Amino acid sequence: MNSLFADRIADVPQSFIREILKVTLDPSIISFAGGLPNRQLFPVQGLQQATDKVFATAGQEVLQYANSEGYLPLRELIAKRYAEKQGLDINPEHILITTGSQQGIDLLGKVLLNRNDHMIIEEPGYLGAIQAFSLYRPQFLPIPVDEKGMDLNQLEMTLSTTQPKLMYTVPNFQNPSGISYSEENRQQCARLLEKKKLYIIQDDPYADLCFVSQTKTSFRKLLPEKTVLLGSFSKTVAPSLRIGWLIAPPPLMEKLLVAKQAADLHTNYLAQRIIYQFLCDNDLDQHIRTITSAYGAQKDAMVASIRRYFPEGVQCTNPDGGMFLWVTLPKGVSAMELFEHALAAKVAFVPGNPFYINADDTNTLRLNFSCMDIPTIEEGIKRMANAIKQLLSAQ
Repeated sequence: MNSLFADRIADVPQSFIREILKVTLDPSIISFAGGLPNRQLFPVQGLQQATDKVFATAGQEVLQYANSEGYLPLRELIAKRYAEKQGLDINPEHILITTGSQQGIDLLGKVLLNRNDHMIIEEPGYLGAIQAFSLYRPQFLPIPVDEKGMDLNQLEMTLSTTQPKLMYTVPNFQNPSGISYSEENRQQCARLLEKKKLYIIQDDPYADLCFVSQTKTSFRKLLPEKTVLLGSFSKTVAPSLRIGWLIAPPPLMEKLLVAKQAADLHTNYLAQRIIYQFLCDNDLDQHIRTITSAYGAQKDAMVASIRRYFPEGVQCTNPDGGMFLWVTLPKGVSAMELFEHALAAKVAFVPGNPFYINADDTNTLRLNFSCMDIPTIEEGIKRMANAIKQLLSAQ
């Protein structure tokens, strides 16, 4: 029966995180595994009022089929926010509303990648992108990232020896590491890429989740004709609505629109209208300030607990925004082995392996700080610390 399956799906693994989340359904387990927003901060009342208003004023219309590009007033609002927040001049006609930004990744792979095409990806990198692009069977060219951004020497060498079609990057509060590219790193990346024939995908779901007042230059400003922007309301309003967007140069947008039509005709129109009404009737920036205040305190609590309880030799990033931080264990210590010890202690995280291309085992792991309160964070880190000490003592 296996011969009935397409080659493209044969060796694409299931999402490691989705498998872990099944384990963490046990309420006794403290989970730092999922990339989940804090449900206590969802604007339930505002969304309920927006829904009532949409049905009261346009009930029959919003239950009908809609255009593939997405609701124009919503696209205009998104363009306006880019102008206000990042100084980007975005034409609403160049915005495609997608079913979460994850669909944007899939559409880009569908439109741009043939089998064995080269594409640059961060390492460690977002495993959802690795999984989505893997369906189109490219040759990944991993480039290491650190707290300054992408390894420029490795990027230059890769560009001189290959001809990648794509570069996928999360330069703001990266998933999984939490790092952000420095301004200098962005400028130097752009200089290396400006004469190359490729598209840069800037996936930016965490841009608004900034704990400090600091906006760094978008690749869209540095290389506007080469850059595709992905965005989402999942991290700022509600993930279940699945409203994201994609911004692309016109020649690429034409092809993406065809792929979108073939995939699902259009993104959930009712959800588009609800989120647009919510944005019209509520102060999104105030809501974001509430989120970032809470997440910043939770991040600080996690970093402080790690420094207090983890044994010497364990390091972690200290991001200025987003939802994740990255832990590096001493050399030779397996994050997969630690996962088993931690699970026995009723705490879960994501080992680093699935964030790398072809890594059997690593000494790295990702922790999510956004969905747990501060006392629970401290208790979870204590449990992890004991698991690390048990593993080290057994070696």
